[in-house]
Amino acid sequence: MDQKWVDIGAPKKDGKYQPCGRKSAKGSKRKYPKCVPLAKATRMSSSQKASAVRRKRAAGNPGGKPTNVSTFTKRKKMSMGGLV
Repeated sequence: MDQKWVDIGAPKKDGKYQPCGRKSAKGSKRKYPKCVPLAKATRMSSSQKASAVRRKRAAGNPGGKPTNVSTFTKRKKMSMGGLV
């Protein structure tokens, strides 16, 4: 079953998402796209989307190849510090 992939970094004003990729509209140059399946995009909170887009753009595009960035960050454990 094919999934519809959308760019969570470029939401439309009506709350919908643009299709994945940069050249969906003629001559339109959007920023570096972060694409996820539509089902996952609808389940993500706005802060999760912002974090994923921020990490994707920070990774840049070295060598002209797309860079994969995990959609969700792993939580860091407090191994040291905290209340004893």
